[in-house]
Amino acid sequence: MSQTTGVREDADLPRKSTTNTTITPEPRNALDRFFEITKRGSSIPQEIRGGVVTFFAMAYIVILNPIILSGGVDAVGNSLDFAQVGAVTGLTAGVMTLLMGFIARVPFALAAGLGINSFLAVSVVQGVTWPEAMGLVMINGILIVLFGATGIRTAIFHAVPHALKAAITVGIGLFIAFIGFVDSGFVNRTPAGPPVQLGEGGSLSSVPTLIFIATMVLMGVLIARKVPGAILIGIVVGTVVSIIVESVLKLGPTVGSDGEVNPAGWHMTVPGLPSNWFSLPDFSLIGQFDLVGSFGRIGALAAIMLVFTLLFTNFFDAMGAMTGLAKQAGIAHKDATFPRLRSAFVVEGAGAVVGGGTSSSSATVFIDSAAGIAEGARTGLASVITGGLFLFSMFLTPLTAIVPIEVAAAALVIVGALMMAQIREINFNKFSIAMPAFLTIVTMPLTYSIANGIGAGFIAWALINTLAGRARKVHWLLWVVAAGFAIYFARGPIEALLSGGAG
Repeated sequence: MSQTTGVREDADLPRKSTTNTTITPEPRNALDRFFEITKRGSSIPQEIRGGVVTFFAMAYIVILNPIILSGGVDAVGNSLDFAQVGAVTGLTAGVMTLLMGFIARVPFALAAGLGINSFLAVSVVQGVTWPEAMGLVMINGILIVLFGATGIRTAIFHAVPHALKAAITVGIGLFIAFIGFVDSGFVNRTPAGPPVQLGEGGSLSSVPTLIFIATMVLMGVLIARKVPGAILIGIVVGTVVSIIVESVLKLGPTVGSDGEVNPAGWHMTVPGLPSNWFSLPDFSLIGQFDLVGSFGRIGALAAIMLVFTLLFTNFFDAMGAMTGLAKQAGIAHKDATFPRLRSAFVVEGAGAVVGGGTSSSSATVFIDSAAGIAEGARTGLASVITGGLFLFSMFLTPLTAIVPIEVAAAALVIVGALMMAQIREINFNKFSIAMPAFLTIVTMPLTYSIANGIGAGFIAWALINTLAGRARKVHWLLWVVAAGFAIYFARGPIEALLSGGAG
């Protein structure tokens, strides 16, 4: 039994009889045959559980994405409507996750990428309108689809050394665990002193954080005892306890409607049964994009730099996420590729196109899918379940607030711990491997970016191995990507130079 995934390590391989005759598991029905459920050592109930867990681990995006995007005021003073963004967020996540399930047939769910939506709301719309910003997102997506369809993205994937692929998985594990710790209030940023501290003032005293710890311990115990549905059970129990606690203690949110800070409150949504269970989605934002307007407003060079930034963030965040998720699901081959890799790349790129077209921001593969994978998801059927729930959530938007982020955060930490097992595939005895792997792993959580970690690892691998006399270990494509990342990391001065030249 694999300790990292909870399934047999040979689950994706043909079974052998005692007479050394290879026996291929027979699919039970057409659904099994299409999704290869039996072949991957899974079952329909297991896939359903995994899909449900992934949805609950990601449900916060239906609330958080509208908060981020509606808070951005564009160059002409316009902002996006919260409810409309919420509707298209659920629609885009549902449609793209369904496509990933049916076309690529892998348990990867898509939704609006947090890095890109923040970049759009904080930086991009300072100089362009919202429709123009979404046009840039669409151009980024079209390029990613072309890279995926022509095999360029696959070629870059193959050029990455195995140790770096393992480091990407480990880094993502630390990243999502750190997200869980921050979202739960287990660690907090400090205005002075160390970057983060334990709880509030160095102690764990808030009830929501204690519920996070209790939920995490419950999930850990259930997984250790190999109880089916461990993470889902933890989410349900944690949510029920949270609703009861809030009804008794009336903790409220960490930031009240009057702006007053309440450290003992809930970090995102206050758990409780909603008074209104049903609402009709407003899809007015669909089609509100402008592909070329930004080029005329801010100039071609500045617009190209924005597309370049979006492309690198989207391209490598998703590639890193898919690498880690495939390994976690036990469907990755020895070279870290996985079944229908090119299809997955094309669907993920299409998520940016659809996200721009609906003004919900680029939809990309979410590392939170690891929660469902840890629950047993191995095939696209889990993605179909998750996608269906996202579509259903458009009509039951108030229900997305039932699961508090503190409970969902416990699942992220558990999954991060499971993904750390991939570190055994890195040979730390060779410093030419250890240093790039180390930089990849630590940069992701410290900068809150998968792309930054991949970039640091790529550049370090190319430089250290070349200067140490091992240039043949560096694929030429790795040099090309490393050079691109160097430009990406220096994009601030480059943008300033370009805007100075334009003026």
